[in-house]
Amino acid sequence: MPDAKSATDDDWPAEYLDLVLAVRVVNSMDDAIDHIGRHSSNHTEAIVTRDYDRARRFLREVDSSVVLVNASTRFNDGGQLGLGAEIGISTSKLHAFGPMGLEELTTTKFVVLGNGQVRA
Repeated sequence: MPDAKSATDDDWPAEYLDLVLAVRVVNSMDDAIDHIGRHSSNHTEAIVTRDYDRARRFLREVDSSVVLVNASTRFNDGGQLGLGAEIGISTSKLHAFGPMGLEELTTTKFVVLGNGQVRA
């Protein structure tokens, strides 16, 4: 990858709004989950792995609105998840204002299991 640049600390919280990746190689699953916990926006996280136990741990321990295994992060989209057109995106846990019923007190975490799928 001749055009690749080394990531810096400024890259981890950045939102690129483009087909750009900031990749960090870590020594362990603990290090990976810790890195995500420190730098995530809680919007979308993905893991590429053949290890079923590692994938299940990732899904269980990573706190984002969509967590994916072996699939593109571009699947975090209201239409792709069967919710219809998006009117906004929330990364907070409690979004309702005013009177709240059971639905407003419920959060959703989408889990996507893939086999290398991408979204065009």
